[in-house]
Amino acid sequence: MMKPVNFPKKPFLSEWCFKFLFFSLFSFLLIACSDNDEGKQPADIQQKSIVVLYENDVHCGIEGYAKIAGLRDAIAASDTAFAAVVSSGDFLSGGLPGANSQGKAIVSIMRNVGYDAITLGNHEFDYGTPWMEELLKNINTTVVCANFFHSGATEPVYAPYIIRQYGKKRVAFVGVCTPETMQSEAYSFYDKDGKLLYDLRTEQVYSLVQQAVDNARAEGADFVVVLSHLGEAVNETGITSHGLVAATTGIDVVLDGHTHSAIVHDYVKNKEGKDIIVTQSGTNFMNVGKLVISKEGIISTELIPIKNIEYVNTIVAASTDSVNNLLNEVKSRILATSDYDLQINDENGKRIVRSAETNLGDLITDAFRITLEADIGLQNGGGIRSSIKAGNISYGDVFNALPFSNTVSKIEATGEKIIKMLQACTAKAPEEDGNFPQVSGITFTVHTISHTISDVKVFDADTGDFIPIDPQKNYTIGVGEYFNTGGYYDTLKDCKVLMDNGQLDRDLVASYLELVLKRTTGSAYAHSQGRIKMVAD
Repeated sequence: MMKPVNFPKKPFLSEWCFKFLFFSLFSFLLIACSDNDEGKQPADIQQKSIVVLYENDVHCGIEGYAKIAGLRDAIAASDTAFAAVVSSGDFLSGGLPGANSQGKAIVSIMRNVGYDAITLGNHEFDYGTPWMEELLKNINTTVVCANFFHSGATEPVYAPYIIRQYGKKRVAFVGVCTPETMQSEAYSFYDKDGKLLYDLRTEQVYSLVQQAVDNARAEGADFVVVLSHLGEAVNETGITSHGLVAATTGIDVVLDGHTHSAIVHDYVKNKEGKDIIVTQSGTNFMNVGKLVISKEGIISTELIPIKNIEYVNTIVAASTDSVNNLLNEVKSRILATSDYDLQINDENGKRIVRSAETNLGDLITDAFRITLEADIGLQNGGGIRSSIKAGNISYGDVFNALPFSNTVSKIEATGEKIIKMLQACTAKAPEEDGNFPQVSGITFTVHTISHTISDVKVFDADTGDFIPIDPQKNYTIGVGEYFNTGGYYDTLKDCKVLMDNGQLDRDLVASYLELVLKRTTGSAYAHSQGRIKMVAD
């Protein structure tokens, strides 16, 4: 038998042929993958525009959260742009949903929205700094704030910035909070002995933001967006969003807050003379802001009225509905009826409660004075947050007007202290000041050019007339606890407390409507009563 012959094995194709086919196939695939139709590329390597939806000063206007999330989802689903949502602060407080839950309900809703970044507003500190820090652990996003420190610390409490990746581009969100907060919410920054516990670094605000911008750029950020809660209005600290832009470089756009303005785009020149957009969306979800960074890097902003947004995120809507259902019973209790609006605005809808007398301010301060049997009633205009419409007045209406859970005290002050308080708190008029006094049992004239007051008179119950205030006499004042926590420029801080039973301001007003006014406002508050006269001299 013949043995089988083992022929040498040869490759089916020569090595040269194999390499030729391999590189031909590779080239074919490379060409196929480089198809000019960008829409066919994977999303993570596409060069799409970036849309950042923004809000500020929502103040517990929770109905807008489902819409801003729904609009974000629709943009993302369209695959024409990357989509993000951010907040420039003042979300925990300012309305019934926040106050009734000490902010927990708001955090639960915002967690479902899925924010890319948020910064702090002054009203995040309303419930005390430790509680704020505890709440924000559960919000499921990065809190950014370059200027919030524990006293004496070298590193801020929260990250100064966060960088998010959108396709090939990296966007840094830098946060900053107004140092005015150390005055308006002083109780959250100092202990009872006046020791500083937390610090917003007033003198370093601009430099801290610049440092954050520089670090973000060095880390590879293509764009820098500042989430600002500074506002445009000049204040005691001198720190504003416009001032921030003018003092810095490297910022592409400022999404601002604090002053409740609806600003599509202000153009402010930075330190290098470059025009930078500063924008705000208003308040209470009046609008949703839309920042677009085009594929070419061009930045534009617009405001979308919330009523025009048809998209709704069903998960967020369900969480909002859950909160509303819990509040309905509390909100719906009817206290009184009114034939007219109780206003914080003028006839054109402009807010005036921080710069002039209003009929709602008259009613609230009457409630303080009469219910506490004091000589004077006092409420800062910044503490009255919304008007009350004509018709049935519910507890929810009063709650929304006075949402900050302040207790009311009866204190004693000399006429001299009262005059100093009125002078300090009206010095900016006719410009807004949250310390502007709404009053009862006292009248005075504000001179808006010389920034002085005159003709201060106090109601005399014995004669039924207003008589000139006596600087040496002691008067009693029904006032919210704000007097002792940084309010009224600390002019009343050391006054003797005669009564403090822990009653909330809104509960006292509710009792006044039900028990004193007998469930009707009658004609007494149809107009402001002329307690504060404004004269341009």
